[in-house]
Amino acid sequence: MNTVDYDKALYYTHRSQWDNLLILMVRTQDDLLSKRIEHFLHAYNFEHDYRVIEEKLYALLRYIDHATSDVQEEQPVFSFT
Repeated sequence: MNTVDYDKALYYTHRSQWDNLLILMVRTQDDLLSKRIEHFLHAYNFEHDYRVIEEKLYALLRYIDHATSDVQEEQPVFSFT
């Protein structure tokens, strides 16, 4: 699995590049990532309770962490001994 989408999502979130995050939401093949981005952006734009925005952001970040940790475990470890 390619981790480029997860890296982009993390970068765009960190840099507050919401337009790029929206484009990534549409283009990614990962449906769960797309849904997490959608929920966060909706809360960020329309929610008045900061706690809800924070929950959606943390849900997105937890999913990115989970998805990238699964990819790292699948990669073979090479030994040069």
